[in-house]
Amino acid sequence: MRCPNGVVAFARDPESSRQVWSAQEGYPGDEDYREYYSDIGFELELDYLAPYLLADKTRVNTGIKYRRITGHECAKELYAPRKAYTKAVLHSADFIKQRQQQCQRLGNETTKPPLIVAPYDAELFGHWWFEGPVWLEHVLRNAAKPDSSISTVTPSDYLTQHSDLQTSIPSASTWGEHGYFSYWINDSNDWIYPHLYQASAKMEKFVLELQGLSLTPLQERALNQAVRSILLAQASDWPFIMKSGTTKDYATKRVTDHLARFNYLYESVRSGRINERYLTALEIMDNIFPALDFRDYCSLASD
Repeated sequence: MRCPNGVVAFARDPESSRQVWSAQEGYPGDEDYREYYSDIGFELELDYLAPYLLADKTRVNTGIKYRRITGHECAKELYAPRKAYTKAVLHSADFIKQRQQQCQRLGNETTKPPLIVAPYDAELFGHWWFEGPVWLEHVLRNAAKPDSSISTVTPSDYLTQHSDLQTSIPSASTWGEHGYFSYWINDSNDWIYPHLYQASAKMEKFVLELQGLSLTPLQERALNQAVRSILLAQASDWPFIMKSGTTKDYATKRVTDHLARFNYLYESVRSGRINERYLTALEIMDNIFPALDFRDYCSLASD
């Protein structure tokens, strides 16, 4: 659908999502796949592991996992890599078959070729689901076969071919728990948002003020780095971690550090006193988006 402001929204397909993401309904929960939660760091005798652990002899995940999922509430059997590989290939064929049937159903309801949007977290493949990369490889190979009747495209590819879209406003939603924002805004992390909004507003206003002015290369570098600091502070991982409580202090420090760096750079440009040595250090530490241009931060700046 096309939003009134011109942005195109693609809805995530729940059917293909469940098949791949769900450990209960989907492929990753198959009994032949490697068990993520079974690790020798917690299974072998501590005396055997001691030479490889930290001084306090704390058990940790080693990444060495010899068990397969097997089933619920039963002893985990040994992992059989070849059997798991074969199962991943079979599941890839099943996934393509399911999408073919889905496209056929959807094709009877629309005049345009149906598009199934199937995004997944990258960490699923190889991390949570060890055989995921094998499955993904064979999904792409099967989709590319002449008789597959489906093809893989990006949203941009689809828009190039079918730009005539219905105008609508999508409901606010996320992929998270309950399908809403409860994990990203709650009493554990809501304190960050006034600070993020204030920084964004300051930067947008500053970009407009600078429109048409001649800036030095040093000023442009500082402004670009200020935008990087805002974007890093806005990363959704920080409120997520605060809610989950895994490394809350770390997430809090990252947000406050990036906001502090933004405020420093903002005031440096405002005052005309830019410490190039410190700016260079920030550019090295936070070197995300090397091609970023601060002028793009506010769309109104180009009007």
